[in-house]
Amino acid sequence: MPGPSAQSHPVVVDPAQLLRDTGLQVTAQRLAVLRAVTASPHGTADEVEALVRADIGAVSRQAVYDALAILGDKGLIRRIQPSRSSARFESRVGDNHHHLVCRACGITVDVDCAVGERPCLHASDDHGFVIDEAEVIYWGLCPACRTIEP
Repeated sequence: MPGPSAQSHPVVVDPAQLLRDTGLQVTAQRLAVLRAVTASPHGTADEVEALVRADIGAVSRQAVYDALAILGDKGLIRRIQPSRSSARFESRVGDNHHHLVCRACGITVDVDCAVGERPCLHASDDHGFVIDEAEVIYWGLCPACRTIEP
């Protein structure tokens, strides 16, 4: 086991290989959407579209929406939709993390489970469900907005 000073380095995965591994055809639009979501976590579809256009040029809005949908269906990206907000997309998947959202500016940031490992998957009454994912959103004011708000 690594000592306390050891750092783990994330494994860099080829986006084209990710698509192939999930049975998807590799297209310029899908690759660009994956890159955009990774580069701008919690971006809206419009923000992803702008990044894709900057990356590969002309692309239809529908192609971006289609890519977001299929990448989400295949588990390569995650769609979150905080209350009263546009859907947002991120490439951090599979670890059941949660989010903090600023009520004033809307900034969204990742936060790990509050206590222990995945405690949120143990409901007080599961009603017979086998729970494999929980979505928790914390709301408040970010540090920048706290200095503005009275």
